Amino acid sequence: MSAHTGLAARKKAAREAAFLRRELAHRDASAQAEHLTRWIAGHPGLPVAGYMAMRSEIDPLPAMAKAAETARVGVPVIEGAGRPLRFREWMPGCALEEGHFGARIPVSGDWIVPQIVILPLVAFDRHGHRLGYGGGFYDRTLELLRATGPVQAVGFAFAAQEADEIPVEETDQPLDLIITESGIVVPS
Repeated sequence: MSAHTGLAARKKAAREAAFLRRELAHRDASAQAEHLTRWIAGHPGLPVAGYMAMRSEIDPLPAMAKAAETARVGVPVIEGAGRPLRFREWMPGCALEEGHFGARIPVSGDWIVPQIVILPLVAFDRHGHRLGYGGGFYDRTLELLRATGPVQAVGFAFAAQEADEIPVEETDQPLDLIITESGIVVPS
């Protein structure tokens, strides 16, 4: 077994275990975006990229709606495999349509360049590593954004999605912080 095959198998196993933890956490309807809302409020006016929650993801919509009062807010649009994400401006109540993988995106709107990116995830660890769905979209996007200006990558997850360690590879982009329904985790 090659080193890459071993890493891929470890990531697959970590992803499966994390999906189960997230599914169990999602059943608790008390999960809130309160800490995320408060944190974003401390950065007024900065353009924010959120996401439209799917399946059992924790929902950032309340924080996005509050952020839209003082800043431009966008949601990710997938333009093709192997490409970075772009962010279409979103406003509460705007018309949405189904994008790739069933994610809801605004029917129309300007493109924004965020300085805060709220990322969905499958699992995270205390070192700021994130396990996503495996497509690399956010890794490519964060690499591009970080090369052109300041950006904060904020993982948003249920506390139950924390893992002891996430297997990482060279292309994985770290999180600047993780916010859960229970509080804020600053990576060590």
